[in-house]
Amino acid sequence: MRDPEALRAQHQRRLAWMPWLYFALKPRHRAWAEAWQAEVQAQLLAQETVQLGMGCFIAPDAAIFGEPGRPVLLGDRCAIAAQAFLHGPITLGHDVSVNAGARLDGGRKGLVIGDATRIASGVAIYAFNHGLGPGRDIKDQPVRSQGIRIGRDVWIGANAGITDGVCIGDHAVVAMGAVVTRDVPDWAIVGGVPAQIIGDRRKS
Repeated sequence: MRDPEALRAQHQRRLAWMPWLYFALKPRHRAWAEAWQAEVQAQLLAQETVQLGMGCFIAPDAAIFGEPGRPVLLGDRCAIAAQAFLHGPITLGHDVSVNAGARLDGGRKGLVIGDATRIASGVAIYAFNHGLGPGRDIKDQPVRSQGIRIGRDVWIGANAGITDGVCIGDHAVVAMGAVVTRDVPDWAIVGGVPAQIIGDRRKS
């Protein structure tokens, strides 16, 4: 006979890596899962400058760091998966998912992501950059930050990168492995290094 506690621990691990399953739990699992999430989220709120909307899911090993003046703000029903890294200032709208191993840093100017956007596994979004002048080592270069804005209903594919200063329009798609170094229009599909427009969702 299988150990019920071990089964529940494995189920929690499964949800942490695939948090979309949390929102489709059957009633017999929802009670313990919500109690578990309440404990995980209470611990996070007690330790970091973080604000969570209703019905969010936070993997226990997600690394979420907010500070006074650099908070992490999540809207309703956001999902943060296992081993994701978030450092404020970051603002997520409602129904945003950040999948396993994604790395988001708001720099000084911040990262803002609109409702219903999907951030796939391994994505790197950094709202800051080092100077490159030849007169000093990289470690001594000034750090600048312009901020990043990502619209609503956007899909950022696995292992894509987004550099500081970029604005991605509503309904856009960033292909797997793309590196976005300039603004992306609404509805555009971009891919490549550096990313170029390769399509339009309205024509696909």
